[in-house]
Amino acid sequence: MPTVTAQYVQKDIFRIVSATARERGVRAFAIGGYVRDCFLGRECNDIDIVVEGSGIDFARAVGEKTGGNVSYFKNFGTAMLHYQGDEIEFVGARKESYRRESRKPIVENGTLRDDQLRRDFTINAMAFSLQEEDFGALVDPFGGIKDLCEGIIRTPLDPDTTYSDDPLRMLRAVRFATKLSTPELEFTIVPESIRSMQGMASRLEILSKERIAEELNKMLLCSRPSMAFRLLDETGLLPYILPQLSALKGVQTIEGRGHKDIFAHTLAVLDNVAAVSDNLWLRWAALLHDIGKPQVKKYDPALGWTFHGHDIAGSKMVPAIFAGLKLPLDDKLKYVRKLVWLHMRPIALVDEEVTDSAVRRLLFDAGDDIDDLMTLCNADITSGNPAKVARIRANFELVKQKLVEVEEKDALRNFKNPVSGEYIMKVYGIEPCNTIGKIKEYIKEAILEGEIGNNFEEADALMRKIAPSFGLTECK
Repeated sequence: MPTVTAQYVQKDIFRIVSATARERGVRAFAIGGYVRDCFLGRECNDIDIVVEGSGIDFARAVGEKTGGNVSYFKNFGTAMLHYQGDEIEFVGARKESYRRESRKPIVENGTLRDDQLRRDFTINAMAFSLQEEDFGALVDPFGGIKDLCEGIIRTPLDPDTTYSDDPLRMLRAVRFATKLSTPELEFTIVPESIRSMQGMASRLEILSKERIAEELNKMLLCSRPSMAFRLLDETGLLPYILPQLSALKGVQTIEGRGHKDIFAHTLAVLDNVAAVSDNLWLRWAALLHDIGKPQVKKYDPALGWTFHGHDIAGSKMVPAIFAGLKLPLDDKLKYVRKLVWLHMRPIALVDEEVTDSAVRRLLFDAGDDIDDLMTLCNADITSGNPAKVARIRANFELVKQKLVEVEEKDALRNFKNPVSGEYIMKVYGIEPCNTIGKIKEYIKEAILEGEIGNNFEEADALMRKIAPSFGLTECK
């Protein structure tokens, strides 16, 4: 008999799984994210199949029918098959128990219900039957479809049990609430789960930093990532993950003068960047751009609150944050650190006369990341004063125009000194020494100041002019 959900199981793979289950005398179900996303109208190419039996043996039988190559992961009891553009994972139904000091479960064979009970949230515990007699029927013992319609993140079991067993689920709750929210329906974590997470926050300490960073990256890639960090704060998880971000919270007032909430401002900048760029590392730069402010915050009776040098302080904090989360310590770290260091420079140009020299130095320091830097700086304009915002944005456009003009004229992105060290050694017959570096620095400064053009002829002429002052004479 057709089911109301039969439209969601029209893929060939489901018929093949159904036939294999009948032949082997076992029950099989599509479960988890695929089922959830079907009801949300979201495309999903990751399909989880749970079998009441051996998932690996079942996958092998399906692989023989499809002619596809099956990958086996015996340590996890899972198998993977790629078929018609979908990634299908097979696992045997299981029940799990946990030791308090570890999130690695003790696994036993189980039924579909056992498997559904171990799932993190009701909306991820729904399954489609792949049995011939009720093909496509929804198996939803915990009301996941109702929670999905109402925008609720809720655990099948008592949340204390769910989160204590596997603390990563607390981060997943935040991530799913953020990822699944739309302008029409914002997902919320039920109050009892919020309270449980607040009480269980310290359990995050048993997680690997890599798993935490993976969840953070997924949160940052959501369409409105600020929601995730507000939830991390509300649930008490943030201090265990990014205490430097927690330190941005709050407004201090002296003599009736307070500064803006840096945490709220940071999240506004993050959303502004997310609205125009999918670049994960640019979003990290937005999240960390003001991270140094608590270190340098001062109150001046004449000026009010100041944060002088927070860009430099923040850039020095980035490596430790990345290392602590086991994030990449390669060019991605350098990129984020550079943007945090430079994020005040374009704004400073807005408030000052936009000189060619200042623009050249900005182009020299930013290199190919200048466009991303300008995106970050534009996102950083968050004043509540519409007139001030309009004025800054108008001036900001002048800076952007000046950048284009100077770049077209001087080609300073990824600057390379027109005069090389090898050339200086050849002309003056000298070995490697500090003098070579001093001459190259002199030439670079002359180019950035606009005293000579960024070309070999003018740089060579300047080198020959200043060389005698360094005690150098040309080889004959």
